[in-house]
Amino acid sequence: MATTWHQRHSEDLTTGQRVADSTAKLLGSWPFIIGQTVLVAAWILLNLIAWAKHWDPYPFILLNLMFSVQAAYAGPVLMMSQNRQAERDRYQAQSDFDTNVKAECEIELIQSTLERVEAQLKRIEDRIGDAS
Repeated sequence: MATTWHQRHSEDLTTGQRVADSTAKLLGSWPFIIGQTVLVAAWILLNLIAWAKHWDPYPFILLNLMFSVQAAYAGPVLMMSQNRQAERDRYQAQSDFDTNVKAECEIELIQSTLERVEAQLKRIEDRIGDAS
């Protein structure tokens, strides 16, 4: 059983939501950017120096098409992940609100208890003062 709001929220994720979050995490990482840069540089270099056959000659239309396909899928996946983040933020805000309400109730209980103790101490002091 989950003990924190984050664990409870994570347990409720669907497979699609987990995939969207993982993909967004990958696409937004330095290893992905560096890896993609290396692949693009290699693609261009191999097509510029190829002796026999250029599979994608300058201006690299196939590479451009691949980027377009990647963007067509990456955009919606990133939006799904952002929507999930907004949902997570709402879940956290509700959890924080519930915690604050509970804390407020406990503080009010402590305050009323302290007021009763103060009233009892005042009565005891008054009795001691009357007895002297």
